[in-house]
Amino acid sequence: MAGEVRILLVPISEITVNPGRREAAPGDVKELADSIAEVGLINPIMVDQAHTLIAGLHRLEAMKLLGRTEIECTVSDLDGLQVALAEIDENFVRKDLSDDEFRELLLRRKEIYESLHPETKAGVAQAVGMNRAVGNNVADKMSATSKSFVDDTADKLGVDPRTVRRELQTAKNLTPEAKEIIKGTKITKSDALKLSRLAPEQQSEAASRLVSGDIHSVDEYQPPPTAPGPAEPEPPAEAPPPSVPYSSSGRHFATFEESIADLKNPDKDCSYTPDSLLAELDSFIEKFHREFEWYSDPFCVAAFPDISQVQLDYLQKRFDTISTAIHDLLKQMKRSMRK
Repeated sequence: MAGEVRILLVPISEITVNPGRREAAPGDVKELADSIAEVGLINPIMVDQAHTLIAGLHRLEAMKLLGRTEIECTVSDLDGLQVALAEIDENFVRKDLSDDEFRELLLRRKEIYESLHPETKAGVAQAVGMNRAVGNNVADKMSATSKSFVDDTADKLGVDPRTVRRELQTAKNLTPEAKEIIKGTKITKSDALKLSRLAPEQQSEAASRLVSGDIHSVDEYQPPPTAPGPAEPEPPAEAPPPSVPYSSSGRHFATFEESIADLKNPDKDCSYTPDSLLAELDSFIEKFHREFEWYSDPFCVAAFPDISQVQLDYLQKRFDTISTAIHDLLKQMKRSMRK
């Protein structure tokens, strides 16, 4: 991290700790004090120019416990948001950090990190990546100069980026009421993620039932039936079907045998007419829309946070081939139309 300038021996009495900082765990302080007494302080703490603590609260408290009056400090020129980010990163390694505390730190870290590195925000980074994928030049000022928040956090924690994405999704989508209900409980990370995917009005009830033991997994939760609303007016008795610019009527046969004979006729003219071509294309489009709706199903949407930028760029290119094929067909039709 940029900003480390020198190491000094600083009187402990001159070091201040910002109010509101998470307190040191007594057990960890005692364990660390025993280690320092045996092998010494291996890593200096970090303070700013005014000797306000940035990182190393447990080491500072351990030195106090040992009765030391001075401590080695890395004096840094970090300030403002950089100090806050360093404090959060130190808190991430705490062994007694609860899941809900971890998720709140994750949200705060994302806010600070993207304020320090605005080029890593999803919209900017995605625009840069997609432009490069299709061969467009991207101005230097638009180039991403830092890792994404997810990748940077995953590196700091030593975990897979998918873990960070899941925890971030949970933190962002859980309602304040649901967070309060599950705070301090032992529900699994998997159930917390599933809670966050419920509709906001369902999260509190599902969380309460889960914490009380009424259900043992969010998978068991069944939302209550929707109360019937006011009666809707009756639709028109005979709503006219939407008009289409073609006739779908085909040739009809008096008997089944005649239709079979027609199918076997090798001399039959199988050319499309404008009506038959439009009817088939229209049927294909309807089928596409019906099947494409599947990809908005919650089971599919659940995978969206884990899609990488490379995969998204690939999918964009594949979708572009569909659009290109449609436009090419329409252009061919226009060129062939009789004037």
